[in-house]
Amino acid sequence: MMTAQFSLQNPISIQEFTASKQAGFFETLKQPRFSGQLVLTDAKGEQWFFYLYLGRIMYATGGSHPVRRWRRQIALCLPQITALLSTLQLDLASLGNQDFRLCWEYQLLCFWVEQQKISREQAARMIRSVIVEVLFDVAQTTEITCELRPDNLLSTRLVLIDADQLVTESQKLWQAWQGAKIADRSPNAAPVIRQAEQLQQSTSPQVYQTLRQLLDGNQTLRDLSVRMKRDVVTVTSSLLPYIQMGLVELISIDDLTPPVSPPTGHPTANTTGNNSGPLIACIDDSPLMCQTLEKILMGANYQFLGINDPLRAIAILLARKPALIFLDLVMPNANGYEICQQLRKLSFFRHTPIVILTGNDGIVDRVRAKVMGSTDFISKPVNPELVLNAIRKHLKQESPS
Repeated sequence: MMTAQFSLQNPISIQEFTASKQAGFFETLKQPRFSGQLVLTDAKGEQWFFYLYLGRIMYATGGSHPVRRWRRQIALCLPQITALLSTLQLDLASLGNQDFRLCWEYQLLCFWVEQQKISREQAARMIRSVIVEVLFDVAQTTEITCELRPDNLLSTRLVLIDADQLVTESQKLWQAWQGAKIADRSPNAAPVIRQAEQLQQSTSPQVYQTLRQLLDGNQTLRDLSVRMKRDVVTVTSSLLPYIQMGLVELISIDDLTPPVSPPTGHPTANTTGNNSGPLIACIDDSPLMCQTLEKILMGANYQFLGINDPLRAIAILLARKPALIFLDLVMPNANGYEICQQLRKLSFFRHTPIVILTGNDGIVDRVRAKVMGSTDFISKPVNPELVLNAIRKHLKQESPS
């Protein structure tokens, strides 16, 4: 493959970042053994990030759907992890204060390899697949700006890949996409039914029912290809007649919510007040319960952190590090016992007081909560004096008011 020649001036603008231009650019980075980030930005401001070590690619992310891509590739390459995603927050919290110059996706892969949840070969396969998809999306841009951000402290823990191998793979996919006469469409678009009656008349009952289930506007063409276990070109080509007739439309949709997000400003993590006392957290799916505790604690000059989304609780707690945690025992999307047990596995929360809140006042609940590492137990509806007494007792201090 012929490669274009580029200088390392920074930034550099490139028209139509085709396969040959991609290969040439990455070859230019190999010669000085570049380590750091390569940031690609298209005319609309969309960005892709390549992490390189000594001129070879470690990982890539960014674009319109980095989280969707990550979830898809887990389903394809790491099926055993799909069943373990419920413990994702614990895995993320276990990363602690690691170097997040590398994206959370890569850090998780490293962690899973170290914990022997996946093999190094599986991680390498997923990394290759992710990078190829990113290169495919970059190839669809008409103009791109390349910015180099050197970082000599960057190092790899998994695999290093020569760019030319991945560019060749991506080019084959791009040629298949063009050959199917769908090059003007993006595999990141989501099909949705626009003319249900006409579609029903144009298909068999069985096909129509299948399309109704699949084309809900919440799954991209790539998502559907994984769900249907067919390649994305075949899936898109099968829908093309309906798209051309206007019965189905391809729309842009948002990415999924990333499992890592700043706790400040998050709608399910509300911090209140300028009080001077210790920070007290409450994990409860009931906003009313959090409001009740907030009123009690703010009145006693404590700082308060309310978390209504228990699935994000560990990451938020690790970021804010409260002095004491009130934890609901029964929540629809999480188990208070398990959250308590997970918190005790983290060094920072090993000795943090965890007071269980529950409407069940049975001895079995108390014993089980104690086994899982809880410090104390308060029944609902909460008594303000009992709440404050529990804080004073376990923080071994007088009220800050």
